[in-house]
Amino acid sequence: MLITGFFTVFGVISLVLFLFALFAFVDAAIHREDAYRAAGKNTKAFWLIILGIAAVVMKLFSVLSFLPIIGLVAVIVYMVDVRPALREVGGRNRGNRPRRNRGSSSDGPYGPYNGRR
Repeated sequence: MLITGFFTVFGVISLVLFLFALFAFVDAAIHREDAYRAAGKNTKAFWLIILGIAAVVMKLFSVLSFLPIIGLVAVIVYMVDVRPALREVGGRNRGNRPRRNRGSSSDGPYGPYNGRR
């Protein structure tokens, strides 16, 4: 029973990692090709290939294997480096909505909050 629970936990971890890689793949596919160039990152095709291979590896191999760890590193690099850069340059077709300027945490709806001074 303990071994069954052990493999159930690794099965859930494997599924979560696969879904994480799949999310990164879909996110990479949504962004435009020129956003990758504007952000100074590798091409869209490069990231789609890397993230696609990572998703397949995470689905086929056990979490205890070395290959899913390499795939996880690739997905993490995309999520913490490439994705924020793509969002910064406006890589998605968001229409003509202006970006909101976010002020400091003390700003209220009508300007800065002075603490009733």
